[in-house]
Amino acid sequence: MKILVTGGAGFIGSAVVRRAVADGHEVVNLDVLAYSANLENVAEVSASPLYAFEEADICDAPAVKAIFARHQPDAVMHLAAESHNDRAIDGPLDFVRTNVMGTAVLLEAARAYWLGLAPDRKAAFRFHHVSTDEVFGALGESGSFTEETPYDPNSPYSASKAGADHLVRAWNRTFGLPVVITNCANNYGPFQFPEKLIPTVVLRAMEGKTIPVYGDGRQVRDWLHVDDHADALLTVLQKGRLGETYCVGGDSNLRNLEIIKILCAHLDRLAPANVPHAERISFVADRPGHDFRYSIDASKLANELGWAPRTDLAAGLEDTVRWYVENRAWWEAIRERGFESERLGLAKA
Repeated sequence: MKILVTGGAGFIGSAVVRRAVADGHEVVNLDVLAYSANLENVAEVSASPLYAFEEADICDAPAVKAIFARHQPDAVMHLAAESHNDRAIDGPLDFVRTNVMGTAVLLEAARAYWLGLAPDRKAAFRFHHVSTDEVFGALGESGSFTEETPYDPNSPYSASKAGADHLVRAWNRTFGLPVVITNCANNYGPFQFPEKLIPTVVLRAMEGKTIPVYGDGRQVRDWLHVDDHADALLTVLQKGRLGETYCVGGDSNLRNLEIIKILCAHLDRLAPANVPHAERISFVADRPGHDFRYSIDASKLANELGWAPRTDLAAGLEDTVRWYVENRAWWEAIRERGFESERLGLAKA
């Protein structure tokens, strides 16, 4: 099929683009190329006849409409989003604009396009909205999120994604637009922008800097390798029941401090320093609205569609550290542009 992927130059979006092209799908990558996007993430498929790129803002209704008309996609995979919680605290309206208004603009463009399709193509069309488990809020010491968990977002980012989820459901129930929604766990792997936890730890350790840990580091996350996530998303796009939501998890729950210590152990072997990397861990003030624990129950996805994660967390983390060690040019170019987490007070550290 021909798939319009929004945000295809970002971390998860680029993994979807690479996987879809490898599977033989045509892909149109729609990306505004904001600060965290990078066309190097899709360089391996950029010369493929199956790949096309459109630089555009999903909030630009005429541009989005023209892209639908020009490329005539069979499906949409909507991954374009502002996603970094620290930035959402400092500039929440940017998140509302992209994640809520941008999704509404895209839905309207998709609806108008879908209504004009021939009956067979109209019946086959899909709009897949990719969201996060953060829309469900925080868990206590036990339990997991399911597709039935009530929404309870605690941050501007998660609230904006919850708003987008509700819009997608509304366009399905009011207008009949054929949609599927996925809510995923924390992703990790190659090409992740350096402001996120795992690349922050790895890159700062390699640069001989302190390794920041929010609060006491006891927050728990479910970790999902980005390539497993891309596989799950394409599975849901092609096989998921219309109007349904599927939670996507890695079945790998660890505290942030545990993850950081594992990364430090890998770094001690792959990029040794004059002291063990774990000695550089520094606890910093927790961020506002920091959820305590996330955990995903992905049994619906497993039972209905036969999907399960393939990447063992220990092996995946080691491979991820090795990728950053071996791809300094990729992240050093980003560092040279001055991007680092200012909220953590790291910009001049």
